[in-house]
This record gives sequence, structure tokens and C-alpha cells, in this order.
Amino acid sequence: MNIKDQANRLLLHPERRFGADLDTWMVDVGGEGLENALQDPDSIIPTIKNAELLGLGGSGFPTHIKWSYVSEEGLNEDGSRSTDIDKYLICNGNEDEPGTFKDRILLKETPHQVIEGALITALGVGANQIVFYINPEQKGSLEAMEEATEQWSDSTLLQRISTELGRPLELFVVASSGHYIGGEETAALESIEGNFPFPRGKPPYPAKAGLFGMPTLINNIETIANVSHIMRNGAEWFKSLGRGSSHGTKIFSLSGDVLRPGAYELPMGTPLQELIDIHGGGMLLNRKLKAVFMGGPSNTILTPKDLDVPLDFYKVQERRSSLGTGAMIVVSEGTGVVRRVTEYISFFAKSSCGQCPSCKTGTYYAAQLLTKIDSGSGSQADLDTLINLTKILPGSGRCHLLDGAMKLLDSSLYHFMDEYEQPLLIDKTVDNR
Repeated sequence: MNIKDQANRLLLHPERRFGADLDTWMVDVGGEGLENALQDPDSIIPTIKNAELLGLGGSGFPTHIKWSYVSEEGLNEDGSRSTDIDKYLICNGNEDEPGTFKDRILLKETPHQVIEGALITALGVGANQIVFYINPEQKGSLEAMEEATEQWSDSTLLQRISTELGRPLELFVVASSGHYIGGEETAALESIEGNFPFPRGKPPYPAKAGLFGMPTLINNIETIANVSHIMRNGAEWFKSLGRGSSHGTKIFSLSGDVLRPGAYELPMGTPLQELIDIHGGGMLLNRKLKAVFMGGPSNTILTPKDLDVPLDFYKVQERRSSLGTGAMIVVSEGTGVVRRVTEYISFFAKSSCGQCPSCKTGTYYAAQLLTKIDSGSGSQADLDTLINLTKILPGSGRCHLLDGAMKLLDSSLYHFMDEYEQPLLIDKTVDNR
């Protein structure tokens, strides 16, 4: 099954269309970044490098490195780009993790921002096929992107990019499988090819052998959304948006026990306390903060002593945590951490694709043990087994799902061991040996 077949599976007949008109986007801030890129395509990757743009889907990996790998694939002996092979850019919008909702907002409310960023990216790496890979549950996002890509189809800018590439540039909107695991980059490749989204083994990496075996760049929607602004205003402008040693901005998905949950684009390096107290309006019912599930539930937990941490990939790592997708799930005193962790591990157990036995059985077993402990029917042996699982399971699966689940479990045990021990049925059998 090819991309066109996948794209044509979307039988949407919306009564309402979302997203700004292309002409409106161009009058506002659109087009200038793409125009700059067209004037000097060789400057695109160096500009992104100088801006120090990181992958904003959770990895924090330097964006320009992935771009360079793909750009260097498919070159002729004289260093020119071959027009005999396809290169793909996949804009990953499968966003399905609890507490994460930034990408759907970008896709639905500012589709042309995303598309222009993707066009510049394609020009920079030599991709002639762009796929917007979107969770089918986000119908508003799908509708907005379908309409927006249609508006670009007759654009002179699109035609100029095709001329620069030496072949037509095509845009596709493809619904993902709807599975959580479908957001993993190699699982996305399988899904777009029409298969079940089983993650692939690496190597080879997508940059060398990705979609249909061709060089493929996969970037998160938020990462792509920054590109046109960087090309319009320059690398130093983007870097200056951050605080302290941080660069750029980040969209934080704030939810949980706060007065004003929502998506907030803030300077990278904004303190966690400012996000919660100023932008989020503080805690519900003036309760005390107990914990923050950082970067979504496939990550670690921070506590009130960490409120001063700057929300930056590197600074958060210093606290044994990770910024992840930027999802911040706030929990107040009175909420049971064991129960919350049980809910999240159960989500991962149901979301496991089953390809790796250690993941399928490990997450299921962990969920069962957590349920026993949370209900008061667990034992010390159950707790010991949970602790052992966090030591032996990481690294045994093909994707991040198992590692993320164990990272969350390990972090909760580290910070809230007393809540795990409190409901245990301690074996008081006397050893008469």
C-alpha cells in the first residue's frame, strides 16, 4: 500500500473547517522564512544548527544532526542530489500519551505554520515527499491539515521548491493507526506502509532505510513548527527567547490539580514553579503540591523540592528526570501516588504491541502487582518483585514503551516508597527452622 492509498482512507466530511486561511497566514508572518530558505537552501541546516533547535517530541536530540544524516543520503558522486530516489519527511503528530496535547493544538489552530516549517525542512534535506502523520482521534487536526495542504497545492512557493528539488514535492495527510505505540518513529514507518505498527529493530536507522526503504527524516510537529520562524528571524533571535543558558521556547501541556490547565508556550528555562503558580494559577483549593509527573507518565516524578528547576532538557536531567514532551501532570496532597502509577502502568500494558515478550508480560505483571498493593492485598514479596522488574526489564524492548513504564515505576518507588509499604500485608510467619 502506498502513501496515496493511506491518505485516501480518510473519509472525512466535516461540517466545519478549522485553521487559518493561507492568504491570512502569508499576510501575518508566513512566507518570509520559506522565501529566505529558497534564496539560500544551503543555509537551512547551518541555521538550524546555530539556533540549537532540539527535538521537542521528547528526545531533546539536536535537530540538525538528524537533518544532516538524511541530507547526505542519495548524493551523486559530484555531491549533487540524486533525483532517482525518493526521500521522505514524516511530521509526527500521533500524540497519544496521557497529559500531552500540544501537537493537536498546533495542527488544528496553526496548520500553515506547521506546513511551512515542513516545506523548509524538506528543502533543507532534499525530501520530495512530506507525510503529516496524525492521530485519527484528533479529527479537528486532520480536517485542518487536509484543508491547509489543499490550499498549498497551487502555491507558487510550492512550485519553486519542486524546481529547486528537481522533481515535484508532494504533501500527504495520513491517519496513524491510533495506537499509542504508533508514535514510535519506526512504528510510524510500518503504519504508513499499511502494516501494524510494530517497532523495527535498529540499525538500519530511518535516515538510511526508512519509509519504503528510502532515506527518511522523522520530526515531531512542535519541532517543525519552529522552523519557519527561525528562518525568518535568524538563529540568534531564537536562542535569545530562552532564559539563562536555555534557547528557544517550549509548549508545556499543564494538567492535573491546577486552576488553569492548558497549553502554555514559554521560554525554555522557565522555572517549574512559575509554570504552576503564575500560568497555571496555582493549586486547586489551595492544596499543597505533592508531585509532578514530568514529560508525561512515561517519565519520572519531581517533588516540591524541585520547584526551582528550570524547564530545560539539560537542567531537568540534573534532577534525575526528563523534560520529555513537556507534559506536566500536577498532583496535590491527598492523591495516592500508587493508584496513579497503577493507572499509568495499566495504560502501558494495554498499549504494548506484544512484539517483545519482556514488554508485554513485564508491563502486565507490573500492573497486576501494583493493583494488588494499591488494593491492600499485596505482600512484601510483591513489592520486592516490582523493584526487581525496574532493574531487569529496561533495555529489553525495541522501543521506549517498556523503558518509560519502568522509569516511572522506579521514580515513584524512589520518592514514595512509604506509600508502597503502608498497605502491605507483611508475612509474620515464624521461621521455626
